[in-house]
Amino acid sequence: MKYFILMSDIIGSGQKNQTSLMVDFKKTVAKINNDYKNSLPSPLTITLGDEFQGLVSNLETGLDIILELEEEIIRQGYDFQLRYVLLYGDIETKINKEIAYEMLGDGLRDARYTLNSMKSKSQRFYIQIGNTDLDSILNNTFLILENIIDKWNPEKDYELIEAFITFKDYKIVADQVKKTRSQIWKREKTLNISSYEATKAILRTISKLPYAPRL
Repeated sequence: MKYFILMSDIIGSGQKNQTSLMVDFKKTVAKINNDYKNSLPSPLTITLGDEFQGLVSNLETGLDIILELEEEIIRQGYDFQLRYVLLYGDIETKINKEIAYEMLGDGLRDARYTLNSMKSKSQRFYIQIGNTDLDSILNNTFLILENIIDKWNPEKDYELIEAFITFKDYKIVADQVKKTRSQIWKREKTLNISSYEATKAILRTISKLPYAPRL
């Protein structure tokens, strides 16, 4: 049977403080599992220390989780990036509903191979659901998203970006961070916040199209 398989790993994990990195990574994965527990046929499970895998109920949930992971990293000010594969593929064994272990199938093999192959590239997001046109649209949209968010600096930008994500209106953000509206308006433009929000909206709209497979 086919499932949406989500795999991810930490980029350059060996170059970071391992203790704090794993604490932050585990907290992030645990939050997603709690928030999306009704939409995960098999929960996100940390497998090799700096990687996780799991099954999501549909494309919409998969994309929402990827976006939520990125924003949780921003909210918490974590200094790490994740690389993702979301693939619609076969799992031939019984689904483990408690932990994403002891499952086999071409889908898991292909997702693992793809994630490993991405380590030699700069690409952080890869979607493959078996619809050539939709795959192309999704991957190109994620490329735009990546080009926006990877320019953000965790130390200098994340606190302000979190405020933009939460409050939307630059005038409210200015009041929250106690800066002038002119300063925050300029920072909103520099950080490409409107483009970021538009790209998220495009991804969420695409995920609801009728030709996207669902369980």
